[in-house]
Amino acid sequence: MVKLMRFLRPYRYMVVMTMVFVLLQSIANLYLPTLMSDIVNEGIVKENTGYIWKIGGLMLLVSAVGAVLSVAASYLSSRAASGFGKMLRSSVFTHIERFSLQEFDKLGTASLITRTTNDITQVQQVLNMMLRMMVMAPMMCIGGIVMALSKDAHLSLVIIVAVPILALAIFGIGSKGIPYFKAMQTKIDKLNLVLREYLTGIRVVRAFNRTEHEQERFNRANEDVTATAIKANQIMAGMMPVMMLMMNVTQIAIIWFGGLRISTGHMQVGDLMAFLQYAMQILFSLMMASMMFSMVPRASASAMRIHEVLATDPVIHDSEKAGTKESSERGQVTFDKVTFRYPGAEKPALSSISFTAKPGQVTAIIGGTGSGKSTLVSLIPRFYDVESGSIRIGNTDVRDMSQSALRSRIGFVPQKALLFTGTIADNIRYGKEDATDEEVVHAAQVAQAAEFIADMKDGVHTVLAQGGSNLSGGQKQRLSIARALVRKPDVYVFDDSFSALDFKTDAKLRAALKNETENATVIIVAQRVNTVMDADQIIVLEEGEIAGTGTHRELLETCAVYREIVKSQLTEEEIA
Repeated sequence: MVKLMRFLRPYRYMVVMTMVFVLLQSIANLYLPTLMSDIVNEGIVKENTGYIWKIGGLMLLVSAVGAVLSVAASYLSSRAASGFGKMLRSSVFTHIERFSLQEFDKLGTASLITRTTNDITQVQQVLNMMLRMMVMAPMMCIGGIVMALSKDAHLSLVIIVAVPILALAIFGIGSKGIPYFKAMQTKIDKLNLVLREYLTGIRVVRAFNRTEHEQERFNRANEDVTATAIKANQIMAGMMPVMMLMMNVTQIAIIWFGGLRISTGHMQVGDLMAFLQYAMQILFSLMMASMMFSMVPRASASAMRIHEVLATDPVIHDSEKAGTKESSERGQVTFDKVTFRYPGAEKPALSSISFTAKPGQVTAIIGGTGSGKSTLVSLIPRFYDVESGSIRIGNTDVRDMSQSALRSRIGFVPQKALLFTGTIADNIRYGKEDATDEEVVHAAQVAQAAEFIADMKDGVHTVLAQGGSNLSGGQKQRLSIARALVRKPDVYVFDDSFSALDFKTDAKLRAALKNETENATVIIVAQRVNTVMDADQIIVLEEGEIAGTGTHRELLETCAVYREIVKSQLTEEEIA
């Protein structure tokens, strides 16, 4: 947790004032039993009514000041802890934004969500408590012992015996509970993963009638978290009875031996009453420490998980010489002996890939499932970095460009059409934030989306459901294409983005794209031969290697892999 305390620096004045107020509140609380002792010894025993009123009024004043200080300390500690949580969440989110896909694969999306929400909340709550307790608990304990000694040193032997026994009991119980609190956060990750998979895959779950299976998965994960939480809290629940037992035994011992001291004239009644309150304050301070002791382990586990995120350096980062320099061939994409393998994989996903995609031309990539098509195009915007070789846009290696500059020149349409909650216009403007209404409408027309948008009640201002679930697969793909078109980039990458379109819409869309992208480089990944057969250049992939390069006619004569793909999709008449 200490490593995260740097996020508390902007609130250091609030922290200091909280500690000052808590210190003054503790002094006020420690002063009250002494005043009560004086009332009994000097006022009640000696029947001095004026003195009772005088000291009683002072007690009310001290209590009022203590209450005001307590409220002020609680307010400032809450402000500081909330500010800490806000800054930490913002920092974690900003850091996650810099992650490459490799870091997401390593840490897991569900875990990152838990760390950004639940874990930070855990740390924030404990910090709020610590800002007050870390001053109050030791102050009340040490101050109580000093004041008790001042009242009667001999009777303090009872406290000297009780405190170590209670401290050992707290430590013993707490040390057994710590492992369970640490395990809880990992199990919450698993629960979030199951819940996230169910919510995002709800259509598949219901289509295959697997609702009961998912219910069982969730119940198992839920019961696992619950069982761990119950076990941890059962252990920690033993702390309160032990403390109450020790407090009651201590009270009885103080009253017993204090009564003997009074009967022999070594102690006054008021001093015994004050001594009893100081003993309770000491034991209550230990109780406050035990509450922190039960919460800190879980917060420490959460803090370690948060720190792990912040300490994870993205594999992909801008080099020191990264710039935005451009060559005359601004959109030309060149793969030069590119080899890439996923982290931990034995075999490369791509091996020695070399080709050039030129502006004004359409370069198509086709191949069987798992041949590396999507992997290849994901290297262009640096979702991953190559293992060897280079990828250049113009004459500049993509690794020598800033990620922002590189991606601003690419219109990327992913394999899975992803839309955001908001209007259709908002989703299209995601590609270009300052796009005019005319640009939005034009992009929709080119993407063949204008017709179905016009049929909607509010047109481009129609609000989409989460993930665009109120649209068909083909409609979502067309809006994803419009989002890429509106930014007018140098390079268009369509990663199997026409798969959900019927052949008529596919043909109309490709015809419209020719005019829209005539000065740009277009790279299309596709499964269907009809989509790629008119391309200027077709790259055929097989098991991560190039099996052939050329036009449709050339590949029919020279590439067996391409001929096999064509024969599986087209009739003899269509091939001829």
